[in-house]
Amino acid sequence: MAKVATHRFTLVLDSVLPSVERVEGAAETLARQAGFADEISLQISMVCREAAVNAVLHGNRYDSQKHVTASFELTGQALIVRVGDEGEGFDAGKTPNPLAPENLLRTTGRGIFLMRALMDEVHFRQLSPGTEITLIKNRHSQESKA
Repeated sequence: MAKVATHRFTLVLDSVLPSVERVEGAAETLARQAGFADEISLQISMVCREAAVNAVLHGNRYDSQKHVTASFELTGQALIVRVGDEGEGFDAGKTPNPLAPENLLRTTGRGIFLMRALMDEVHFRQLSPGTEITLIKNRHSQESKA
């Protein structure tokens, strides 16, 4: 069996919305290079976009003194994306269920739900300061989880 090279890179970005597009674009490019089907590559990029929006908007609150860090790693087994902010942190377990009747008409609150639905693994880690989310899509997961 041929050994697959590991590719890693990190982006340190300002807490502005154009940074979200850089994370989204990098995720889609790497997913396609990894051989994921078009639909799955788009799902990965959408989930990474959502993680970056959360970091800029909810984590760092557009604070120009704070940064978003997005790291990308492609191994023989998986695409791993980590998005971190320098905010106050949050408890993912306290995120309201977007499928609950009282939340169905809300215009926000579906990002973490989508991450969990479309990725193989989603992990949250509290930083000092901030929060880091790890998104993992296994390379053998060529079927959509949606």
